[in-house]
Amino acid sequence: MEMENRKVTLRKKAISKGRLSLYLDIYPPILNKKTNKLSRREFLNLYIFDKPKNETQRISNIKNLRTAELIQIRKQTELNKENIYSVFEREQLRIQEIGQTSFLQYFKKLRDKKEGVNLSIWESAVTHFEKFLNGQDLLFKEVTITLLEDYRDYLLKAKSLRNNNKKIAKNTALSYYNKLKNTLKKAFKDDLLQKDLNASIPSIKEQESQRNFLTLEEAKKLFSTHCQNETVYRVSKLSVLTGLRYSDISKLLWTELEFIEGDGYYIRFQQKKTEGLQTMPISQEAFELLGTKKEKGGKVFPNLKKWEFDRVIPVWIAQAGIGKHITFHCFRHTYATLQIATGTEIFTVSKMLGHKNVKTTQIYTKIINSKKRETTYKISFK
Repeated sequence: MEMENRKVTLRKKAISKGRLSLYLDIYPPILNKKTNKLSRREFLNLYIFDKPKNETQRISNIKNLRTAELIQIRKQTELNKENIYSVFEREQLRIQEIGQTSFLQYFKKLRDKKEGVNLSIWESAVTHFEKFLNGQDLLFKEVTITLLEDYRDYLLKAKSLRNNNKKIAKNTALSYYNKLKNTLKKAFKDDLLQKDLNASIPSIKEQESQRNFLTLEEAKKLFSTHCQNETVYRVSKLSVLTGLRYSDISKLLWTELEFIEGDGYYIRFQQKKTEGLQTMPISQEAFELLGTKKEKGGKVFPNLKKWEFDRVIPVWIAQAGIGKHITFHCFRHTYATLQIATGTEIFTVSKMLGHKNVKTTQIYTKIINSKKRETTYKISFK
C-alpha cells in the first residue's frame, strides 16, 4: 500500500445539544492498534457548536477548530513517513486486506485456467463447493480447518450433479476434494494464506477400483477378430501397443511424429489430461497403424467420435469370445499390465505412461532412457 496515497480529512459529526464532534477521516484506512482492525475514523474529543449563541461559544469554536486542523496536519505528515508502520503492523494490515477478498473467486480463477477433461472436473468441483456454501461467498479469513473438514464430509455424502438419486463415487469425491486442496496449496504459495491448510487436512482415502485388462492371449484373440469399424480397430490396437489415452490419440498430429535414423519412431506431444510434455518411442508395428500421412499434415486420426468406440467395442469384445467388461481405457491398463508381466520395471512403465507422480514429464531435449525403447518391442501381434 502506497503511503503517499493516504489522505486525512477533517470532518464533523452532529451530536447532542447542537454540537458537532470533530474527527479525522483517513483513507485508505489504517490499523487500529487497540482493536487490531482497519479503521477510517479517529475521533479527536474536540467539539464545536453548530450555531454558536454567544462570544464564548464562538471563541471555543475557533480554538477547537485550530487544534483539530493542527492534529490533521500532524497526522497527514506521520502517514507520509515510510516508517509509520512497523514490520508487524504492515503484515497485519496486509493479512486483514487479503482476508476480506474472496477465496471462492480465487478457486474459480484457477478453474478457468484449465482445459478439456481437466476443466470439466474442476467445474464440477467448484459447483459442489458452491452447493456446500449454500450459494454464499467465502472470504479468505473464513477458510478454516473445521470448514474444510465439513466440506470433506459433505463430498462423501453428496449426490451426483446429473442424477440427484445417485451418490457420487468415493474416488470422484477424492478428485473434487483434491482440487480444493490444490487451491489451498497454491494460495499458501502465493502468500494469501498464513497457514498451509492443505498440509493440515487429510485427503479422502482412495478406493481401489477394478481395472479390467486383457491378457496377451485375449489381446491376440481380439485383434485377430474382425471389427466392424477399421478405425476403431487401429486406434484400439495402437493404445495397447503404446498405452496412449484416447484423448491424446484423438488430438495426435503428424507433426508430433519424428523418425531418428538407427533408432526408430517417436511421438512428442503434450498430454491432454496432465498437460505434461511426453516423448514416447513407438514400435514399427505401432507406427504402421497410423496410416498414410496426408500432404497437409493435420491430425493422424481426424474426426474421431468417442461414441463410436463405446458402441463398437462391446460388440467386438463379445464376438472375440472375451467375457470381460472392456472399455477403451482398459487398453491403457492392458499395456501397463502386459509390460510389467513381461519384466519391464514399474518405473519405466510409469515413464512410458507419463505419470506425474514418478516425475515422467520430460522436455523435448531430454535424452530418452534406453529402457523405454526396449518396451516398444515387448508387445507384438505379428
